[in-house]
Amino acid sequence: MENEGKYYTLLQLQYAIKEGIEELFPEYLWIRAELASISENYSGHCYLELSQSDEAGNLLSKVKANIWRNSWRIIKANFAEVTGGNLQKGMEVLVLAAPSYHELYGLSLNIKDIDPQFSLGKKEDMRRKTIQRLEKESLMTMQRALCLADLPYRFAVVSAQGAAGYGDFCKHLAQNPKGFVCELELFQASMQGADCPASVATAIAEIASCGRKFDAVLLLRGGGSDLELSCFDDYELCRAIALCPYPVLTAIGHDRDYHICDMIANNFYKTPTALADALIQIFEEEDARLIQYYSRFRLSFSNRIARMESAVQMLQMRILSADPRLILKRGYILAVDANGKVRKAAAGLKAGDEMRLMFNDGTVKVKVQELQK
Repeated sequence: MENEGKYYTLLQLQYAIKEGIEELFPEYLWIRAELASISENYSGHCYLELSQSDEAGNLLSKVKANIWRNSWRIIKANFAEVTGGNLQKGMEVLVLAAPSYHELYGLSLNIKDIDPQFSLGKKEDMRRKTIQRLEKESLMTMQRALCLADLPYRFAVVSAQGAAGYGDFCKHLAQNPKGFVCELELFQASMQGADCPASVATAIAEIASCGRKFDAVLLLRGGGSDLELSCFDDYELCRAIALCPYPVLTAIGHDRDYHICDMIANNFYKTPTALADALIQIFEEEDARLIQYYSRFRLSFSNRIARMESAVQMLQMRILSADPRLILKRGYILAVDANGKVRKAAAGLKAGDEMRLMFNDGTVKVKVQELQK
């Protein structure tokens, strides 16, 4: 054969690649990448997939990695202590790893350590860039132009079914002392991890296009670590909030948490229960106004009735004071001619005219005999 002795077997090639990698990278080195996936198996080992993409999101490279059990326990605990959260899919990380090559499984990385400070720094850097982008696109203040109804009661809720924050909100709202009732419609979304931004944006789009009218959209999420809640600093999620046709009220995390979605919303509240309290307060204030209006109306109506009663009484007194019977009781006489006309003067009478003289106790018929002036 012409190429006899001039070729590599596949296994020889794999061994050559392996030796070359070990010679090129004899020690651990720091590698920057994104967590495409992460899982801990039953044996306690952690298996990951690292990737790198360009600014447009196009995948450029991907490699498998592992963290053996003993190292994983330390790395996981240290990362949680520093960042307040766990390693998650979609997170950018800086790992200390040694490349290795296996003839059956190909290239992989054996991770010895992960720098938690790097992940925190990247989060803050992305947060800053997101704010700048939203400001440049004039999206930061769009929600503030929307006005909440004076008495809102129909709400579209974006949250996860069974989530503690959503449950606390519903319970707190339902247990208000005056029994106020509002309408809630849940639009489910993933409220954590890499899937959260797209899921929330999809829910908001569904609210806008469903054909039903709402007074506001409520975005609810209970507490979590800084890294767990960093998805609420995502550009696409915040853009969806800014473009929502209804006022968006956010209630995410603890009292200390403040996210970009809070900055861009129509209004934000520290916790889901704080938002429930705010809605109850709106109902209580409106209830107080209605009671005040009723009291003022009732007082005004009562005053008008009193004035009318007073006027009637005065009219009755005038009528009574002019009653001829009262005059007759005082000893006066009422003279009436034959036609029944009261005669207040002698003028016009002549001898022979018939008259009636009305006394308090009876009437006397008389005839004029003589007229004296």
